[in-house]
Amino acid sequence: MALEILINDDIKQAMRTKDTRKLAALRAIKAALLLEKTGKDVSSGEIPEAVEMKLLQKLVKQRKESSAVYTEQNRPELAEEEDYQASIIESYLPQQLSEEEIKAILSAIIQETGASSIKDMGKVMGKATSQIAGRADNQQLARIVKTLLGV
Repeated sequence: MALEILINDDIKQAMRTKDTRKLAALRAIKAALLLEKTGKDVSSGEIPEAVEMKLLQKLVKQRKESSAVYTEQNRPELAEEEDYQASIIESYLPQQLSEEEIKAILSAIIQETGASSIKDMGKVMGKATSQIAGRADNQQLARIVKTLLGV
């Protein structure tokens, strides 16, 4: 709920300063939050923080994928807009972990679960995604887990 209030305040601020680019990104976040709020998983009307973080990560991923497509199609102005929106959305995510911090956490999880091969990757990823939620990209986690398990 705190994220929703923060977004609403930032929307008001962007409207006052007539920052249309930032306003578009903030409205996209608000729309996604409203859709999530009316969804079947939210019974109390409040979105859990973990769900908010996943939603923001999803929005950032969509913007980055769109930017890559626009860059491929030689449309730099559209790619730049998507990158800008991704940076605005990322500012609401918690501070991202460095690769060294991720490796340290994953090494501890691997020792804790006793994982020794790629067959155990599911156990490691399950614990890692709940422990690192919102602070690292799952693709990056999977890549690091594979290297640590010797794949």
